[in-house]
Amino acid sequence: VIELTGNHFADYGRRAMDETLALYQANNLAYFGGGTNYQDALTPALFEVNGNKIAFLGCNLPDMESLNIAQAERPGSAPCDLDYFTAQTTELKAQGYLVIFTFQWIEDYVPQPRQSQVDGFRRMVDAGATIVSGSQAHFPKTLEFYNDAFIHYGLGNLFFDQMGNMDWMPEGIRREFLDRYVIYAGKLISVELTTTLLEDFARPRIMTAEERSTFLQEYF
Repeated sequence: VIELTGNHFADYGRRAMDETLALYQANNLAYFGGGTNYQDALTPALFEVNGNKIAFLGCNLPDMESLNIAQAERPGSAPCDLDYFTAQTTELKAQGYLVIFTFQWIEDYVPQPRQSQVDGFRRMVDAGATIVSGSQAHFPKTLEFYNDAFIHYGLGNLFFDQMGNMDWMPEGIRREFLDRYVIYAGKLISVELTTTLLEDFARPRIMTAEERSTFLQEYF
């Protein structure tokens, strides 16, 4: 499943978005958090796997007024209408789905989330989401358990060109989380935190034991 909440989805214009979505559709690749138009962008990706019902939802907050956001007849990312997504999350949970919600939130370069981000992420948990994850973070952010749900406020980069080679970039820009969730009998039963370090502007590698220990001790 492919998430399309990112604020660079529209970087190459309408034609590139149309071609990208056509490739996904031709190869039966599910996507969410964006789409061919406004309604498609709001549509959840729904799965039933080994008896588990899983729903993916997501939205883009910082680009609400930009061309990156889907319109009635234009592709783009899903806007963060939190009233709409709160209701949709509640409905999906009532239908037996385990809801995974992802945000493209406002970017910053510190581990701790802003209070507005905490409020937004927790709101989706209160609506019924089991996992809420921040996709926006170029800098990895902290995580928490809240009301029997798992929240990760930002994973950090994966394949990206930020190597800390500019004066304004903070130390730690190359550190990344990869979260793996285990879902069994309709419940989230474990979260595995793989930690990686970005090399060569686009190549993550597994952290050494010392790097991982330092990283996780800071974040916990």
